[in-house]
Amino acid sequence: MLQEDKKYAGNIVLIRGAALWLLMALLLAWCMVGLNFGVEPLQSIFAGKFTRLLQAHIDFLLMTALILGVYATKVPLPWHVRWAMVVGAFTNSSLFLLMAVFPGLDSPAIPPPEWFKFYLFASILVTSYGFGKAAVFVLRSTFNKA
Repeated sequence: MLQEDKKYAGNIVLIRGAALWLLMALLLAWCMVGLNFGVEPLQSIFAGKFTRLLQAHIDFLLMTALILGVYATKVPLPWHVRWAMVVGAFTNSSLFLLMAVFPGLDSPAIPPPEWFKFYLFASILVTSYGFGKAAVFVLRSTFNKA
């Protein structure tokens, strides 16, 4: 079992988050298979566009890969950067999932509700902060320290 120690540079939350989002991507893949075969409960749940479900699946995979890439550098990151990455990866991917479940959120003719706009902008901010700050820490680690 992974323990929080120097071997993981304190980034254990990244590997746990990546594992969770990979499992979510796999679940969504099976949902797409079920939709393709006409499984009724799934057709009722995912009333929106199939492409939005596919986007959610791909985004969970992408976020998993990004988190694993940063984790692999073993550069120590502050707790707020690690959590922003993991939370932002979920909220960013879940935007597509919400549009797949609630097709009204994806309509250009109908403005989205305030809660969705808040969630969208909060997700963009948290995700950008987490991955942007992590990139700065990783980049800085590549320079010689005087």
